[in-house]
Amino acid sequence: MSEYPKPDAIVDVVLLTLHADTLCVFLARRDREPFKGAWALPGGFIHVVDKDGVEEDEDVEDTARRVLREKVGIVAPYLEQLYTFSGRKRDDRGWTLSVCHFALVPGALLAAPAATGAETALFPVDMLPYDLPFDHEAMIAMAVRRVRGKSSYTSLPLFLLPEEFTLPELQDVYARVLDKEIPTSETKSFRRKILDQGFVEEIPGRMSTPRIGRPAQLYRASSDELSQVRPSAPLARIASAR
Repeated sequence: MSEYPKPDAIVDVVLLTLHADTLCVFLARRDREPFKGAWALPGGFIHVVDKDGVEEDEDVEDTARRVLREKVGIVAPYLEQLYTFSGRKRDDRGWTLSVCHFALVPGALLAAPAATGAETALFPVDMLPYDLPFDHEAMIAMAVRRVRGKSSYTSLPLFLLPEEFTLPELQDVYARVLDKEIPTSETKSFRRKILDQGFVEEIPGRMSTPRIGRPAQLYRASSDELSQVRPSAPLARIASAR
């Protein structure tokens, strides 16, 4: 055993989705102290070995995926390491570090109750509870900045969509994530750029069935798109749209 005290190592996940046309974050009530009863991000300690002494988490990404499985009951289609928050004062239990990740999921994945049975809710990212514990508010703010920044020049918003979607739905997701309306005059240009980049592909013979209006062609992410986030410089223009 080392003669030097070691900090507790944690992974927290900022889980983002679209709900009611708004970018939202998933929070759950804490069931233990400190901050018992407060809304918080899903998180957990890194498991070097399990209760039987068997090696468990391979790395911090493995921990993040385990946290999402055990506490939310999902496998996130997109997960990225964000930042390491650390210090002796961030947790009353002692010196801790948290390797924060963010994840993007379609709203339908969060329809079922959380895996732990805890009380959960989706909060708009600009209307958070006032009593978030630790530095969770800073984690959420940083994750939102990262997602909005990358969405202005990459295909990242695709991970918030269901498997099948229309081009208007894709355009709306970009607008909601960036929190900027895409002018009607830019609609054709936006869709042409998306198609030219090869982010998406038509699903032959598949049309939407809207309650109002005419059916529209359904699309899906291109065959290799969900394994990567590709840059798209022309889409940067969206970020400056008013």
